[in-house]
Amino acid sequence: MGLILPHTFLGRNKLAYQTDLAQVGRRVGDKKGGDFDKYDVIIIGGGTAGCVLASRLSEDPQTKVLMIEAGASGRSVLLSRIPIGFPLLFKTKHVFRFFTEPQQFAANRTKFWPRGKLLGGCSSINAQMAHYGAPGDFDEWAKITNDLSWSWAEFNKYFRKFETYKADPKYPQVNSSKKGSKGPMRIGYFSYFSRGSETFLKACTKIGINARHDFNTVTGTRGVGRVMTYIDERRQRVSAETAYLTRDVMARPNLTILINSTVTQVLFEKSEDGLRATGVEFTRAEGGARYQAQARKDVVLAAGAIHSPQILMLSGVGPAEELKKHNIDVLCDLAGVGSNLTDHPVVDIYFKDKLNNSIKFLNPRSVGEAIKALGSAVQYFVTKRGAMTSNGGEAAAFIRTDDPKLFPREQYPNQLENSTSAADSPDIEILTTPFAYKDHGSWMFPMHTFSLHTTLLRPLSRGTVRLKSSSPWDHPVIDPRYLTAPEDVEKLLRGVKLIFQIARQEPLASVLDHSNTDAVLDHDQHNKSDDELKIVRDRLETLYHPASTCRMAPLHDGGVVDSTLRVQGVHGLRVCDASIFTTMVSGHTTGAVLATAEKLADIMRLELKEEEKRLTVS
Repeated sequence: MGLILPHTFLGRNKLAYQTDLAQVGRRVGDKKGGDFDKYDVIIIGGGTAGCVLASRLSEDPQTKVLMIEAGASGRSVLLSRIPIGFPLLFKTKHVFRFFTEPQQFAANRTKFWPRGKLLGGCSSINAQMAHYGAPGDFDEWAKITNDLSWSWAEFNKYFRKFETYKADPKYPQVNSSKKGSKGPMRIGYFSYFSRGSETFLKACTKIGINARHDFNTVTGTRGVGRVMTYIDERRQRVSAETAYLTRDVMARPNLTILINSTVTQVLFEKSEDGLRATGVEFTRAEGGARYQAQARKDVVLAAGAIHSPQILMLSGVGPAEELKKHNIDVLCDLAGVGSNLTDHPVVDIYFKDKLNNSIKFLNPRSVGEAIKALGSAVQYFVTKRGAMTSNGGEAAAFIRTDDPKLFPREQYPNQLENSTSAADSPDIEILTTPFAYKDHGSWMFPMHTFSLHTTLLRPLSRGTVRLKSSSPWDHPVIDPRYLTAPEDVEKLLRGVKLIFQIARQEPLASVLDHSNTDAVLDHDQHNKSDDELKIVRDRLETLYHPASTCRMAPLHDGGVVDSTLRVQGVHGLRVCDASIFTTMVSGHTTGAVLATAEKLADIMRLELKEEEKRLTVS
């Protein structure tokens, strides 16, 4: 775990991240003069959004930027850089190992929620799936916020801004002219693609799911296709850190990136104008010396959907009743902080691979498999090919549970509440992986397997993030309240039943051994009644997409930030990460976070320039 890459993998020179807190801020109680601890913008969290903001805002040499990250750099972490290595990071120091409260409607089990603790955040530990959601998702954001700049027609330019699409001759149907060509994030088809996933695509089209060669277009995301990935031509992960914190960016004298440091609270002042964020307090470890840094213009929380609401509440911004419970002074009573928690729940289905062609040897259980794994590693480092270039999630189908072609009314008579964002937006994703696993990938099935997974994209269930105590070192209380809405159970069940149908459709059916009766596999599940199919509640897990705990919405609708991502009722404080999602996107969240950060960077740079003009005139 946490292995170091060879120099040829990293580049020649070590990048200069700051580790000395005394060089960044002023120790609490120190009255010495000077302004070394003053910055124009302070960014809390060096994750997906934080890296974008640090890079873009520091493009202006007059803007002094500080970003503070709890973890270290991910560049030298082998398991982050190799595409298939990420699950082995989930129980290391590079991850916050959160657990939910017991989930009453999901077998009363606690759920493991790993979140990135390194630069790049979850973009450094995710499955690298470059899928952005449905156009209707962002039109819905625009409608709720009454701000058309968040509509797909306006907002999609920020997806193009962050991406550089690398064309593949195998996929000439992808219109390269509609893709970004100058962005930091490389996307394309450089990952491993298994035989099972190839046959899955064909099986889906035979049952009425249209083929789609690019999920990220104005025509929407419904259909089945291979998933583009954040994997570059060298077959390495493209994280927000590697893409945005380049050597040229890191050399900027106006950018400071402090690592291995935890922000304990946002600092405020009260004035005639109201409450204003003035800086942050941070430290190296619990009980260690605390330091403070000042922000002339803005403090931006980019700590993720769990930590951003936690830090707000620790700082006195949140539901008054919650803060008083922990003897925290209420500076701004903001009820929406930590509410509206939404996640994508997933249910895994396991099949035997008849061809014995899975990549289970990457988790070797014998001398032969160990030799094969070593050979795969050599192949990867020498040729940049092979199983280690797999991102795990290879292909996907995005469908609606009210599609009469897939769910005929005579077989599915119940009309479920429509939770989609638009008529052409999906509510279920069916995903493939070239092996079966449990415990978030740390345990792989001993036989050759192939898995299909159904994910509920637009759940009705909502949860909360609350404080365990007033200590920033205590993990917050996370309760997603999975499956509290009965419709969520029914929709997942429909997704599971569709998986059984796809699995028995050629050519996928010939790849799977449906005669296998092993109890850990699911070849006989299609014969069971709805009442017998307990696997939805028993197997439900997270797809690692918590969102909406600091919603961008009006106050009366549970909002925390406005459409410029300012915390409502507070000056000089913004939030930028998945916590601001007005509603959950119908797909994977990294792209929407990157685009949101690109948009906020434009907003803030314009504001900074306008302020400079006013000061010049005055």
